[in-house]
Amino acid sequence: MQPIRTFNVSPSLPPRLEPLRRLAYNLHWDWNVESKDLFRRLDPDLWESSHHNPVLMLGTISQGRLSEVVEDEGFLAQMDRAARQLEDYLQERSWYQKQRSQSPKECYAYFSAEFGLVDCLPVYSGGLGVLAGDHLKSASDLGLPLVGVGLLYQQGYFAQYLNADGWQQERYPINDFYNMPLHLERDADGSELRIAVDYPGRKVYARVWRVQVGTVPLYLLDTNIEPNNPYDHDITDQLYGGDIDMRIHQEIMLGIGGVQMLKALGYKVTAYHMNEGHAAFSALERIRILIQEEGLSYADARQVVASSNIFTTHTPVPAGIDLFPPQKILDYLRYYAGIFDLPEEQFLGLGRENTGDLSGPFSMAVLALKMATFSNGVAQLHGVVSRQMFQGLWQKVPVEEVPIAAITNGVHARSCVAKSTQELYDRYLGPNWSSAPPDNQLWERMDSIPDEELWRNHERCRLDMILYVREHLVKHLRDRGASASEIAQAQEVLDPNVLTVGFARRFATYKRATLWMRDLERIRRILLGNKNRKVQFVIAGKAHPKDIPGKELIREINHFIREQHLEKQVVFVPNYDIHISRLMVAGCDIWLNTPRRPREASGTSGMKAAMNGLPNLSVLDGWWDEADYVRTGWAIGHGENYEDPNYQDEVEANALYDLLEKEVVPLFYDHRDADSLPRAWVAKMKDAIRLNCPFFNTARMVREYAQRAYFPASDRYHTLTANNYAPAKELAEWKAKLADHWFNIKIKDVDVSAVSDIEVNQTVAVKAKVDLATLNNNDVQVELYQGAIDANGDIVNAIPVVMDYQGNDTDGLSVYTANIIYTTSGLQGLSLRVLPKHPYLSNAYEPRLIAWAE
Repeated sequence: MQPIRTFNVSPSLPPRLEPLRRLAYNLHWDWNVESKDLFRRLDPDLWESSHHNPVLMLGTISQGRLSEVVEDEGFLAQMDRAARQLEDYLQERSWYQKQRSQSPKECYAYFSAEFGLVDCLPVYSGGLGVLAGDHLKSASDLGLPLVGVGLLYQQGYFAQYLNADGWQQERYPINDFYNMPLHLERDADGSELRIAVDYPGRKVYARVWRVQVGTVPLYLLDTNIEPNNPYDHDITDQLYGGDIDMRIHQEIMLGIGGVQMLKALGYKVTAYHMNEGHAAFSALERIRILIQEEGLSYADARQVVASSNIFTTHTPVPAGIDLFPPQKILDYLRYYAGIFDLPEEQFLGLGRENTGDLSGPFSMAVLALKMATFSNGVAQLHGVVSRQMFQGLWQKVPVEEVPIAAITNGVHARSCVAKSTQELYDRYLGPNWSSAPPDNQLWERMDSIPDEELWRNHERCRLDMILYVREHLVKHLRDRGASASEIAQAQEVLDPNVLTVGFARRFATYKRATLWMRDLERIRRILLGNKNRKVQFVIAGKAHPKDIPGKELIREINHFIREQHLEKQVVFVPNYDIHISRLMVAGCDIWLNTPRRPREASGTSGMKAAMNGLPNLSVLDGWWDEADYVRTGWAIGHGENYEDPNYQDEVEANALYDLLEKEVVPLFYDHRDADSLPRAWVAKMKDAIRLNCPFFNTARMVREYAQRAYFPASDRYHTLTANNYAPAKELAEWKAKLADHWFNIKIKDVDVSAVSDIEVNQTVAVKAKVDLATLNNNDVQVELYQGAIDANGDIVNAIPVVMDYQGNDTDGLSVYTANIIYTTSGLQGLSLRVLPKHPYLSNAYEPRLIAWAE
């Protein structure tokens, strides 16, 4: 029976408890100990059963309990403290205000297909989403004028359970938006705020929900409404669900709908950040608006859009990029080609590395790179890999100069460090440890934390994790209808006094979740060989529902546990989520990571573990390649790359076993003092905290995004849009002139003063004559390119030296001079190149033009 009318029923609270409502609807409670403790204190059982959802708690808690706490002076005092802390947090003078006090009004929009903020908002799948959530939290901490843009999934990502064979099964619980920390955005007349997005033959409508993340609003689009047809209801049904048509539907709604939503909300965005290529269609919609509503040409509009766009790539392999067949793009987006006045093949070329390949797929990453003037990978090694992957977009640019930067990921410290550990840091390091940079003197106080206090705290975290894992497994087995003996066995898994290895991540095959099982006899010996030096494993993670090889890995682990009778020593924890992650990165003793280098873009779980004092045991990939992997953990291998993957697995599995047997286990168990304290292990824990916490956190990361990307992009936007877009028009016109005449540039003569043999630090004078044709010296920058010569005869580790313009000679050639020196001996070389130059360019490579001496 369908209702004739619906009502949104809000929790009924006594007036004295109204602060609870404000606290519940701002996710600041997730990283504020006082607030989280308050809701746990209100009803511990309901807090757990609601998946830590304070909004659901307030809607279902008994009025009797509310009447009790109204009379509880201790509870009221804590509530008032938490409310004051929230108000102080929202009002405090921020880092951003100090940095940009003189800047014009600005706003940054952060687009992501998923956001992992809290476990009661399951609209994320893994690391990408949790990173996006942490990005918003730190943007709030720093006071950035940032808004998040995403989709609100009715089912979200799946809930995982295992059948009796250990095979992953999926459930899709329905999210009840009205009992989540969400606000439905409304128009001035009180009706739902809606947008309409054009799809082939129809409009699709979406309403807007807001999640308040401290000072940062996150807006999420929801298509599960009338008058949409049933198919369109499902656009925001499942994260990464459906076929290729559903994927393109979702990415249109995220990118194009996201831009329309921000406009409907009244935001004047000055910098757009695309977190992965899923939101790249946003650039097309922004260009359309500038053409149709501001009267700009396509070239002018594209210049404005690209100059204020930022793109972050997270994938280190081409297979991880969204690719669409050309006809599919035309079926859905052909009307943009008409608006832009572009031939269809030229329009499709926006998403192709090789625009001449008329059958090539349309790449969302390529579209994003072409529509942004700042792009980055998410770790230094990933930056190297990304420059290699996308070098073809910048023809003739040396790979090390491809303009894809690297901003190493981080994690939000207050979200991932255990409560008791945070209190320990607050007590000895002070309250600013979570955002203090590496050079802050507070890190010198790390040794003031007594070894015993740090170790006993960690032992409590390990026990908390084990108790939760037991309870979680029992519930899982009961739901599956397991036998009484299996349930009884689950109640005794893991030993609170045993060295515990944690492994938790997405079950993609390149992460090699079963590498530690490669030699069964040897791993059995490590696990069970000495009763006083045992090792145990806690493993968790999901495979994508369509990733059959990933699911096979999960089943393989569960078969291994059963066949080797290791149920107490090795546990696979089903339905990995934010809550389980936080327990594991605090409660395990060491964090294991075994990706096939260099395929891990960054990895963030190991950062969370390090912040809790866990040493890492990892292949040198992603973030770990940048860390002090000697003082804060152990490196598996030395960063080698192998052509034979089977041989690589063999070598690195043996290296892992050697490290466990000869270094990890002895350091943990041997040489304990009279109080059973592993002092050397605790020293490594302190180094893990001191050296990793201040750098691998989102406070540093978001500051870096702000200074390197948001501030410059926003400034470019203000510059280019001034005076009715006159600078943008000037730059676009100049680029068109440049493209027409660039290939007429000829480097006529390069005169080097020195002979072939010179000495270190000897000055070498170089004079060059360049025919700039119809261009002039203000349009170009002429550089010498000097460096060592490698075995292939190429210049490597080059240093560009800008040459000085000396005027024109009698033949009309432009004359440039420079002096250079070589500071090291050996075979060295130089070349000469010409790059575009204009005061409005974001960088010299933006026009993708370069001329080299031949």
